[in-house]
Amino acid sequence: MQFLIYPRTVSGRDDPGLKKAMGRYLDITDNRKFSKYLIAKTIPVEIPKSEEKLWEVHDSKMKEFRRGLKDFDKGRGKLEFAETSLIDLKLEIAKRMLRKCEFCERKCAVDRTSGKRGFCGLDSKSYLSSEFIHTGEERSIIPSHTFFFIGCNFYCVYCQNWTISRQKEKGMEVDGETLAELARRREHSSRNINLVGGDPTPNLHTILEMLKYLDINKPIVWNSNMYLSKKSMKLLEGVIDVYLADFKYGNDECAKKLSKVPNYWKTITRNYSLAFKQAEILIRHLVLPNHLECCTSRIFEWIGKNLNNKIRLNIMDQYHPEFEVFTFEGMDRRVNQEEMGRAFELSKENGLTNLEP
Repeated sequence: MQFLIYPRTVSGRDDPGLKKAMGRYLDITDNRKFSKYLIAKTIPVEIPKSEEKLWEVHDSKMKEFRRGLKDFDKGRGKLEFAETSLIDLKLEIAKRMLRKCEFCERKCAVDRTSGKRGFCGLDSKSYLSSEFIHTGEERSIIPSHTFFFIGCNFYCVYCQNWTISRQKEKGMEVDGETLAELARRREHSSRNINLVGGDPTPNLHTILEMLKYLDINKPIVWNSNMYLSKKSMKLLEGVIDVYLADFKYGNDECAKKLSKVPNYWKTITRNYSLAFKQAEILIRHLVLPNHLECCTSRIFEWIGKNLNNKIRLNIMDQYHPEFEVFTFEGMDRRVNQEEMGRAFELSKENGLTNLEP
């Protein structure tokens, strides 16, 4: 299959920081380069019947993908889709993982194909709360075709989308083909395909199925809390162009208290280190009242030492008391100017100057 792309013109080239952190993303939006999932679809695969060989084949084909990516980025690749591709292999692995789910680091190990549900509250079906062209997010990604999935592997007591994350909304059941068709309908209205929720992680299998049926040159944005298992991070390599990701807490105690998340710091720093090798990153840090030293300070110190200005950082002041947070001392107010000023001081102290305006 020979793939044809469509001309589009977008902004962002006048921002040196954005070009430094997300230059490939800009190249895709300008049709100078191809989205990674399209390149993955050119890698032919024979899917083994033996479950133990699936990862062996996957790792081998990912080496082929990385070589192919370099060729495509230099203009030497030919975008012809394989009948059975690396995307199909990733999808098959994800479907099998559903039988003993470990998409996220909670590793509930429930058989979601049997109707059982883990912490995220989902079985094998996926549901959308909504999908639309979002114009209220970071300037560098809007207009963004945003898919809001029902369900989440966090329980944030201040969640502003709690009706989605806690499944108070029924939502619309979707499969991969439906999602691909929805993406095609808005192809010329957005700069990217933005997968969010709730959180996209419990819906990994459905998202990979969407990419199996999709054929448009758009950056794929993984908009997540980043609490994925190592296996899920491996499945995302080669299909995600940008991690638009939250970095919430600087320690396990705050994560456990405010989001009911165990082993947060080790998991998140591991996943950011993996993501840094896989794709481009725009980190969102929501400043929380009374959490500057325990969270913001430590987060910025880690980013400065490990990711530095090769990523884009959005320091957010959008926190407001919501959901169940009113019983938590010190969390029943918005952040003040002094706290936001301190957050920007901390970013500067740690060499983080590539900030989202």
